[in-house]
This record gives sequence, structure tokens and C-alpha cells, in this order.
Amino acid sequence: QVQLVESGGGLVQAGGSLRLSCVASGTILSINAMGWYRQTPGKQRELVATFSSGATINYADSVKGRFTISRDNAKNTVYLQMNSLKPEDTAVYYCKARVVPNERGYEYQYWGQGTQVTVSS
Repeated sequence: QVQLVESGGGLVQAGGSLRLSCVASGTILSINAMGWYRQTPGKQRELVATFSSGATINYADSVKGRFTISRDNAKNTVYLQMNSLKPEDTAVYYCKARVVPNERGYEYQYWGQGTQVTVSS
């Protein structure tokens, strides 16, 4: 089994910063993609920043220049450094990973439980 655990969310004033972490644990042979999504009530979940296969990075246009995704492959961990936060960044942030858990080669998608980020104005 694979688990994703997010941390680092909280309450911050506009213009402030937060750093989110996501750690994947369990039986993992390889992680093919890993990144961050966010969701607010009544809206669909949207991509924030991801590493895809080959370490290609994708950012939402709304966060380019403000957010930076990074990773530590040895620790199966991905980070999201969020600077110059705006009230519209308020959301539950979810970690997602596509994982091959064993040598059989099947790929599965996993989601973390989410961490709340609230930006006050």
C-alpha cells in the first residue's frame, strides 16, 4: 500500500509564504509523476504544479513566478514553496502521485488527504 501525507498548510496574510511537503511511503518501486492540486468548495480540482515523467514541470498560469515545486527523490518527497500568497490561493491543497508499487509494473494513482491553506486579506 502507498500513502501520501501532506503538511505545511496554515493561515497566512496576503504577501506571505508557506512551504508544503508531501511524503510518499509504503511499497514503492517507482514514482512516475508527483505534484500538487487545489480545490475550493463548488469548484473542480485544479492543477497547481507537477513533476511529470522525465521531470517535466508544469505550473498553473496563476502561480507562475510565485510558486516553486521541488523534490527529493531519495526521500520520495515533493515540496511546494508558495510566495507572494494571495487570497485567491485559499484552498485545500492535495498531493497526487502516480506510483508503480511492485515489479508487476502496474501504475496506480494516489491522493493525499489534503492540507488547508488560508490567505487573509
